[in-house]
Amino acid sequence: MARFPEMEDKEIKSILEALLFISGDPISIETLKDILEVDKPRIEALLSELVGEYSLRNSGVLIVEVAGGFQMVTNPVYATWVKRLLATAIPTRLSNQSLETLSIIAYRQPITKAEIEAIRGVNSDGVIKTLLDRRLIRILGRKEAPGRPLMYGTTKEFLQCFGLKDLSELPTLKEYQEIEEVGNPPH
Repeated sequence: MARFPEMEDKEIKSILEALLFISGDPISIETLKDILEVDKPRIEALLSELVGEYSLRNSGVLIVEVAGGFQMVTNPVYATWVKRLLATAIPTRLSNQSLETLSIIAYRQPITKAEIEAIRGVNSDGVIKTLLDRRLIRILGRKEAPGRPLMYGTTKEFLQCFGLKDLSELPTLKEYQEIEEVGNPPH
């Protein structure tokens, strides 16, 4: 398998850092294996070392496993300064309507526009278009029902945006209620 067996672990780790830095998106172990032509267990071990090294250094960036791959991200400890920088940029926040629709899709996928609108009680054309444009949702196919409506689901970009490895990391309704109770104590 290994076409570059002479590469030292230190060199491979440096290459991994460079790839993660330049990518901007999560990179799967399979992709890294193909690029480096190094076996999967070695890639996994070296990535694990890198994750640990970055965590111990408490530097401005970390390497994390997210959305089916690994990605270099800013350290949440320095969020205040990152927010200051981002505040100078054009805002790209999601509206409350978009967040509401996105959460419905995340928890109920695959789901049709009519099903979303039945839950929200309002037309969702514009919100769905925004979420599609931002690549937070995608069309999964058509439902076997009259009119064969489109079905929607979340994307890897959704997982990446919210720092999730997969959908199982979404909080349950019970966990959400506990968070709400802590944030809003009874008067």
